[in-house]
Amino acid sequence: MFHASVPSRVAGGSDISLLLDQLSHCCSRPRYAFMLLTLIADVARPDGSAGPVVRVEDGLVPLRDWLCDALAPMGQRDPRRMALVERVREELRRDARLSGDAAEDEAAVQDEVRARVRASGKTNLSRAASELVKAGLLKRHYQGYRVDHLNRGAQRQAVYTLTGRARALVSARPTPARPAARPRQGDLFAS
Repeated sequence: MFHASVPSRVAGGSDISLLLDQLSHCCSRPRYAFMLLTLIADVARPDGSAGPVVRVEDGLVPLRDWLCDALAPMGQRDPRRMALVERVREELRRDARLSGDAAEDEAAVQDEVRARVRASGKTNLSRAASELVKAGLLKRHYQGYRVDHLNRGAQRQAVYTLTGRARALVSARPTPARPAARPRQGDLFAS
């Protein structure tokens, strides 16, 4: 009587449920990997690729930075994050980098915490992306200018493309409705 219908196009479940099952078998952190895939799908072009930059308000942000910032709120209540905030506050106090103004000091602490969380988030992001590449759910390449020195990745930004079952996340997005175009003068009498 109160059963949800499962689409019959895929035997055994929907595309998303099969994706979740695959993530549970191939990723050490399947929920984190699913959040990552979902965020990539949110900014992906119709071909499933996202990056190297994402438009945020009036500016452009590298995709990896945007992903790290988007995932950062997930750890707000984590005891390690709270300990990091206190550790940063103590370090800034010890280095005499706090002004004494409560609002200004809190902003300085939050900026430093955000920078540290972004740096560690990039490591987590790379690890999850590598697992997704191995699972055939993501392709990764780099785009941009390459400077010839020891760090061959300099000035290149990541581009991620959803593949395999992860493509279901792109097609599941609702497409924004376009306003009807007004006919042009030459089109009025065309038959």
